[in-house]
Amino acid sequence: MGPPHIPAMPMDERVTDAAHGGTPPAQSATTFSRLRAALRGTGSMAAVLGVAVLLVLGAGEWATRDELDTQWDNLRRSGEVQALALRGVATRYSYLPFTAAQQPLVAALLRDPDSRSVRDAANTYLQTVNAHAGSDTLYVMDANGLTLASSNWNTPSSFVDQNYSNRPYFRDALQGLAGRFYGVGKTTGEPGLFASAPVYDDGKVIGVVAVKVQMQPIVDTWAQLRDPVFLADERGILFLGSVAPWLYKTTRPLSAQDVLQVQHDEQYGARWAPQPVPWQVRQRDDQPGVELKLPSSGKNYLAFEEPLPDLGWTLTLTADSKVVAQARQQAWVLATLASGLLVLGALYWQLRERRLQENRQARIELEQRVLERTHALQQAQAFRQSMEDSLLVGMRARDLEGRIVYVNAAMCDMVGYSADELIGCLPPYPYWHPDDLDRHWNDSDTALAGKAAPQGNENRLRHRNGSDVYTMFYTAQLIDGDGKHIGWMSSVVDITAQKRAEEQQQQREAQLQRVQRVITVGEMASTLAHELNQPLAALVNYAAAARSLAAQGKTELLNDSLTALSAQALRAADIVGRIRRWVRQHPEAREPCDLNAAVDQSLDLLLRAEARRHGVVVRLDLAQASLQVHADRVLLEQVVLNLGLNALQAMQAMQTAAKALHTATHPQELLLRTTTDAGQASLQVLDRGPGLPPEIAERLFEPFFTTRSDGLGLGLNICRSIVESMGGELLARNREGGGAIFEIRLPQAPTP
Repeated sequence: MGPPHIPAMPMDERVTDAAHGGTPPAQSATTFSRLRAALRGTGSMAAVLGVAVLLVLGAGEWATRDELDTQWDNLRRSGEVQALALRGVATRYSYLPFTAAQQPLVAALLRDPDSRSVRDAANTYLQTVNAHAGSDTLYVMDANGLTLASSNWNTPSSFVDQNYSNRPYFRDALQGLAGRFYGVGKTTGEPGLFASAPVYDDGKVIGVVAVKVQMQPIVDTWAQLRDPVFLADERGILFLGSVAPWLYKTTRPLSAQDVLQVQHDEQYGARWAPQPVPWQVRQRDDQPGVELKLPSSGKNYLAFEEPLPDLGWTLTLTADSKVVAQARQQAWVLATLASGLLVLGALYWQLRERRLQENRQARIELEQRVLERTHALQQAQAFRQSMEDSLLVGMRARDLEGRIVYVNAAMCDMVGYSADELIGCLPPYPYWHPDDLDRHWNDSDTALAGKAAPQGNENRLRHRNGSDVYTMFYTAQLIDGDGKHIGWMSSVVDITAQKRAEEQQQQREAQLQRVQRVITVGEMASTLAHELNQPLAALVNYAAAARSLAAQGKTELLNDSLTALSAQALRAADIVGRIRRWVRQHPEAREPCDLNAAVDQSLDLLLRAEARRHGVVVRLDLAQASLQVHADRVLLEQVVLNLGLNALQAMQAMQTAAKALHTATHPQELLLRTTTDAGQASLQVLDRGPGLPPEIAERLFEPFFTTRSDGLGLGLNICRSIVESMGGELLARNREGGGAIFEIRLPQAPTP
């Protein structure tokens, strides 16, 4: 069954009269008016075609801009995630050199490097610490850069007796700074991130402790991405990335001084020489990034830079720009379909107007008009057939029984069968997918019953060559010229490329989730190590007391110490479980608890004993009524205990400084106060210490920031995270008259 016939205006209006040998005057006037109407119709069609062309071009431009915005947004979000992961890896082991530098054994080795027993002990210590920390290599250098001890002392690539005095991280640590440096190892030839810290003896730097960390896990993650990702140092040299041939090449010209400095430091190997990256940069003024053009492969990439100023690096993420071209082409296809429908509508309107004009013509012209109209109809039919064959959207017509009566060329190309093979077929059709037969039967029966969804149905077809084709079917009634329902017409759109793009997007999201899980595990480990410190210290004290009481034969006191020791062990296990649930964000860890009771429990645990040891008076100003809050009781007690110990240490440090300067200080007092206001329960820890200078107050809650030489800088950061997980906030400010105030605010729970 072919497409329905469409009547058209005759192409020529040559009417002759054999009797008169010419054209009658009335017929000449009629012919002139019809010719003028035809010219007006031609102008209207030109306008419609012009609008159709503008629609196609505008759709392509809009799709291009929309896809560019989407790609830049994806790159920006990926850059934030990757930057977070890089910072986590770069700072994960920064504490290790500082911690090892505090070990007396390291200072003893630097003071007496010729002692074999000290050196062996230092090697064993570094090997043990390195194995537990999971870093690559931990080693100690003297003031001349010579390695005295290393965690890999017993391996063929040992750092012992190697000199690294030309490395920047050694020079920075020798100046009393924390060093960080990425480069190729002089001994192993393997690249890595180096972090260093100075070793002091009587206020003088006598050596350097350094750690080497492999960043290969980051590269392995990048290698799974479809498009290149790379990292450049402050000089613009690529030193980490998913494309190995690009490593250690320069993104911009280097000065002679920079080249000499890199070669002197042997940062990228002893034979490194500057070579430019193999791409050309095209700046986009209206875009947040640039375009990289690779002449060797012919590929173009959108490149987005994420600066990491705290590390001195620049992260660049790319996306293949061909997806933009694909979006533009898809928009052109859809716009062409819409334009085709517009042209068909305009043709129908024009032909209808012409038919009305023809009905008004005199009966004398009827025979001639029929002949000429037949000729025009043939031309219109040929035009419409050509237009349908040029469409990229498949068309399929079926009769009321489901027999295929018409398919266009696009439909045949979509399924790999010719029109002769498809016309006349009843369900099941040869292109139905064998794994989806039940769904195909259901969709076919629904469509033939006139219940097809107006938004279309998605179907998976099987191409003749065996490949899968994903399509959208849109079905409407097929009406003949008499207005009778004779079947169903379906338009079929190939969405295979769109499905592939959705699968790739799901893969990228899964990769981002894996990176986020790695970051979460690191935070959990830091939190657990810090929170277990206090119950473990109490365990040690109770164990020492029990040993002493056992030696003295004081059985009753011994039983009390053992009972307290067991309670602290259970408390440590409780902390582990609750921190694990907190990190996983399990809300069931919260329960109604009394804020005043949490203060009393913290005093009984350790705070009151520590206050007596420091000579500090503890004063309580608690609310008369019970202050009920929804919180994790054990974690809340840990926060109160941590804040109280910090206050005692601050006052002790101030008292020591005052004695050295022979100056007077405020009376040593620790005040714990609970209040309630507007549905908020508040606990304030007030001390008479040195207070919070502005430069310290700004960084107070940053991880690994501390003013104590023996601190890790995790306590306040963990305390704030715990309070915020309970729906509250932790604030800090200076106290009037000297000292500091740390305040916990939590939503007040209804009193049971």
